Amino acid sequence: MAYLGRDEILQVDDLQYEDVEVPEWGGVVRVRGLTGAERDAFEESIMDQRGKKFRVLLQNLRAKLVALSIVDEAGKRLFSEGDVGKLGTKSAAALQRVFEAAQRLSGISDEDVDELVKNSSSGQSDDSISA
Repeated sequence: MAYLGRDEILQVDDLQYEDVEVPEWGGVVRVRGLTGAERDAFEESIMDQRGKKFRVLLQNLRAKLVALSIVDEAGKRLFSEGDVGKLGTKSAAALQRVFEAAQRLSGISDEDVDELVKNSSSGQSDDSISA
């Protein structure tokens, strides 16, 4: 068995893409799975720490992941963090469709989301619903 070396691992393009039909938006979007650093930043962005207690911030959770995941043909993100609020006003069905693709491509399972909620001190934020 041949083991991969450092250079082989660092040179491989291992990000996955999927084209998702979004009828509510009148077309197709390209969704890219998150990098490890992007996933960590996403998870950190949905956690609020108060002392030793944590809570999961579910407000605009879908829009946050969608903003990180929709890319153009060259793989460049279309949305910035500043666009999350505007994306949150779009169709829930459309956001859910793209969210599910981004979640799958990024290796974020429903169990991962449940684990974040379970490990938070309050279970979920007061102003949001579960993912």
